[in-house]
Amino acid sequence: MGEIRVGITGCGGRMGRMLVAGVLGSAGLTLAGGSEAPGSAVLGRDIGELAGSGALGLAASADAAALFAAADVVIDFTAPAPAAAHATLAAQHGKALVLGTTGLDPTQTKAVAAAAKRVPIVWAPNMSPAVTLLMGLVEEAARRLGEDYDIEVLEMHHRLKVDAPSGTALALGRAAAEGRGVDLAARSQRVRDGHTGPRKAGDIGFASLRGGDVVGDHTVIFAGEGERLELTHRASSRRLFARGALRAARWVVGKEPGLYGMKDVLGL
Repeated sequence: MGEIRVGITGCGGRMGRMLVAGVLGSAGLTLAGGSEAPGSAVLGRDIGELAGSGALGLAASADAAALFAAADVVIDFTAPAPAAAHATLAAQHGKALVLGTTGLDPTQTKAVAAAAKRVPIVWAPNMSPAVTLLMGLVEEAARRLGEDYDIEVLEMHHRLKVDAPSGTALALGRAAAEGRGVDLAARSQRVRDGHTGPRKAGDIGFASLRGGDVVGDHTVIFAGEGERLELTHRASSRRLFARGALRAARWVVGKEPGLYGMKDVLGL
């Protein structure tokens, strides 16, 4: 096929601007346009200028439906409610979707799953190839070490992040739970405050830190008697997420309807 037409929702945000620049710098991809939320201060502005790449003659629009009509694939790093709405639009227009938004509630998650019955969707809490490999390592470590080792997932992000634990932290927790063959919802420990008593054997704990401009740090700790194994990933730039999303966009166009992850994109 010819060049893949890529649309960017949330084109005025930090990730959106980085994705616009990434499309412009990638062979085989062309920018179909960008959308923003109604009332956004960037509506009507040239999305190339927003991305620091010079004027393109494409204005940020509040018409997400028109963006889906014009694109082969849309990349979404917005917020839970618009992400679910965008998944529905993808299904309505028969277009592929790359979804990096986290924090969706059960109803919003069902909307994405329903859309994936009609179009291909890559949905990943983290688009980094290294994080995808980390999840596999965590699952294997949990399987082999067993419940003699307590599992804690520690994450830190910038002060503006609105959901906790992060989507990546929860995905790492799910990988640990899968390794142990347990249900994460039944075994996760999200909050500790006051006199909590001793740690429950077999629980998977989560801790969230917020501050500064931290892009994303994640550590999974396996704490045993006399030793501790720590598996860590630190992101120093959002560009790695943009690169992963663009890789997913190339991969997903033309695939059968379904809900895919970065493991599928990477062939793992």
